[in-house]
Amino acid sequence: MAFYHPALFALDAERAHLLTVRALKAWGRIGAPLGRAPDAFPRLASRVAGIDFANPVGLAAGVDKNGEAIAGFFGLGFGAVEIGTLTPRPQPGNPTPRLFRLVEDRAVVNRYGFNNDGLTTGLAHAKAAKRSGVLGINVGANKDSADRIGDYALGVAGAAPVADYVTINISSPNTPGLRDLQSGAALRDLLAACAQARGDTPLFLKVAPDLDAAGIDDVVRAAADHRVDAIIIGNTTISRPALRSANGAETGGLSGAPLAPLARQRLADFRRATGGAITLVAVGGIGDAAEAYARIRAGASLIQFYTALVYEGPGLPARMLRDLDALLARDGFAHMAEAVGIDA
Repeated sequence: MAFYHPALFALDAERAHLLTVRALKAWGRIGAPLGRAPDAFPRLASRVAGIDFANPVGLAAGVDKNGEAIAGFFGLGFGAVEIGTLTPRPQPGNPTPRLFRLVEDRAVVNRYGFNNDGLTTGLAHAKAAKRSGVLGINVGANKDSADRIGDYALGVAGAAPVADYVTINISSPNTPGLRDLQSGAALRDLLAACAQARGDTPLFLKVAPDLDAAGIDDVVRAAADHRVDAIIIGNTTISRPALRSANGAETGGLSGAPLAPLARQRLADFRRATGGAITLVAVGGIGDAAEAYARIRAGASLIQFYTALVYEGPGLPARMLRDLDALLARDGFAHMAEAVGIDA
């Protein structure tokens, strides 16, 4: 990730991502806002999964993996910042290069593989951070773990006292076998262990957009049985729609504008499967307020984005807040929650 700028786009994509996070880390220490305050538009406030959100616009996990720039990202106007994915032990991730811009498609392919400095470091950053919104902590398993469910339970137990919510991420395509936890007995064993570890902290489940109908039903039943507070739909896709960029052939997960049709469909599928009984968070191909509003009307209580920042720049959260407020006012909604699922 890197905010659009010719100088940054001249750099290797991963180096530009790291420089961007460092810049926001430094700006966060100053404490001056870079965009709208998260609570600038009272109409956008809502209570979701027992948590008060000043607005529904969230930073997706994967941008600030180690929680280094939490204050800086809140300074852009995000109502929620989700850090991670954090694994119990530090791990380097997959070999480089592993992040590729698809400029012609306004997209990205990554195969990072949960590179992070480990749970202890990430939690220390989270504890020390200045917050002006909701903090989510996204946890995962080490690639070489002999007990992945144990890794998740350890991550949830560690993150729960620090986070406003904890996300179990079983959606990444870049850790072999990880998506096997999205179904059957493995999913139920995972959710049982994490439900016990979370205490009173809300628990979110992040799943892939590549699930089929049977997989969606399985996830929904398991989430309901284990009182998961929200389902995040979803992560990057291993599918490949028609793309113009040569980098589209790279192995990894695709994110950005080309993911939008699939992400919209999966949100609709999960809304039907849950009947509105479980909170949904929409991610994937959201790049402006119109798309965010469409996902909210389709059933999402919250939205997140990542790749759009690469192409739209750091002003995107503030623009999205302003435009979302205007769209709600145009349609006569006094509060954002009134619009959730109105088209479902």
